[in-house]
Amino acid sequence: MTRPPLPPFDAESAAQKVQLAEDGWNSRDPQKVALAYTVDCKWRNRAEIFQGRDAIVEFLTRKWDREQDYRLIKELWAYTDNRIAVRFAYEFRDDAGAWFRAYGNENWEFGEDGLMRHRIASINDLAIREEDRLFHWPQGRRPDDHPGLSDLGL
Repeated sequence: MTRPPLPPFDAESAAQKVQLAEDGWNSRDPQKVALAYTVDCKWRNRAEIFQGRDAIVEFLTRKWDREQDYRLIKELWAYTDNRIAVRFAYEFRDDAGAWFRAYGNENWEFGEDGLMRHRIASINDLAIREEDRLFHWPQGRRPDDHPGLSDLGL
């Protein structure tokens, strides 16, 4: 199985890979998202370190059960042959109705098949008021005309 675009990346293929990842995560489908990673992919997400697709599915299921009304924007930061650096922000509310915006950076490493084999994410949460939300679109893929992070000043 391959997952285009494949390394080595150029500016266009790296940006496409980032957009595909954003679209996948905005689907909030752990099984679908996990297919972008190798079966033994290594993850560090905040303070959690784990490995493998099954662990990814478990993690994402817990995450999206906790983070309701989740909407994510990713932006390419840098790339090289088989690595991509991404900055991102997402908004969500908790089960008590409090809103948050999470800011973070990810480092991705890919195999020749285009599957991610290593993901390192550092993330910080900021409590926001509902009226300060910036990510307004129906659940799912971000519309093409919705501003990105740089356009929003984030």
